[in-house]
Amino acid sequence: MQIVTPGSVLRTWTPDDAGALARHANNPRIAATMRDRFPYPYTPADARRFIETAMDTTSHLYLAIEVCGEAVGGIGVQPLDDVKHRTAEIGYWLSEPFWGRGIVTDAVRSLVPVAFERFDIVRLEAGVFSNNPASMHVLEKCGFTREAVHRMAITKNGAAFDEVVYVRFAGKDAGR
Repeated sequence: MQIVTPGSVLRTWTPDDAGALARHANNPRIAATMRDRFPYPYTPADARRFIETAMDTTSHLYLAIEVCGEAVGGIGVQPLDDVKHRTAEIGYWLSEPFWGRGIVTDAVRSLVPVAFERFDIVRLEAGVFSNNPASMHVLEKCGFTREAVHRMAITKNGAAFDEVVYVRFAGKDAGR
């Protein structure tokens, strides 16, 4: 899969991306805003494991964000299960030298319609750490609505944070 955006190309991860992934993801400022399964330090072995998972697109969609021919970030959609089987979660990260250029905003904006087409969902949500206003701004620019604040729901590196939940809906309720 390949989606061309104004500032990047969203594409399937390949084994050749392992070096770039390990290099760009190995940043404590990125890891600080991600779930613990996004490790720091981020090693080449971590990169290979992730890429192997990402290449199996049967239950999720994880894409590389490529700029100037190199994978410098990632974006993905993970459908939930059980009673939330019509909901999916979107998440993303970008290498620090590329922050502030609108790359992630374009990536999210481009992936949202694909998520609703590809998966049997009516709801796309993102949980953002309360200390990450830049990510909240991205979601707001992409038509997501701030739906809830889960107080002290996240513990990262020994500190507790609120989780701010943003949502977009399919069909006529999109952007409501």
